[in-house]
Amino acid sequence: MMPVLAKICGLTDEAAVEAAVQHGADMLGFVFFPASPRNLSAEQAEALLHNVPSGIDRVGVFVDPETDFLDKILAKARLDLLQLHGDETPERCRAISIYFGLPIIKAIKVSSKADLKAAKAYEDAVDWLMFDAAPPKDATRPGGNAASFDWSIMQGAKFNRPWLLSGGLTPENLSLAVRQSGASAVDVSSGVESAPGKKDPAKIRAFLDAARAL
Repeated sequence: MMPVLAKICGLTDEAAVEAAVQHGADMLGFVFFPASPRNLSAEQAEALLHNVPSGIDRVGVFVDPETDFLDKILAKARLDLLQLHGDETPERCRAISIYFGLPIIKAIKVSSKADLKAAKAYEDAVDWLMFDAAPPKDATRPGGNAASFDWSIMQGAKFNRPWLLSGGLTPENLSLAVRQSGASAVDVSSGVESAPGKKDPAKIRAFLDAARAL
């Protein structure tokens, strides 16, 4: 059995980054989307990224970004992957990857098994897929809403790209989520917070301990 890969997303301060690094996160996510309580400027991200050792992937999270906006962020923030969390088409994902020379994680919003079929169109355009809960109708952002979906939808699903399970995960439900979905990589944001946008180092540690125990 391979260990479950864990991504801590939406980091906004040094204590949270330190906790994620210290307790074994494989990927760290930094959000560049003004509607999110986890939004960072290029300068804020640059300061936080200094504390991330090599070997841990630094992921920038964007929602339908313009190329100029990506240029501005990447001029200061050294990122290893770009996570696209909006309505980007496979063609747009591929174009961004080629232009910036960076691998892409594409978030797919899931509410039923039919949404997994939609993911197939992205397999040859991106490096990772992420399956996240479709946002509530009144949501102002596509992810980080603490919502989950029926994890058993993922059971037995096959893709030619690795994938992450996201949406409503917590230290307490992680084991069940992985068992029901068959996920080998997981992503958490609101599930390790004390308030929206405020990561709790103790919860980060608990989540990463739970991932390691799987």
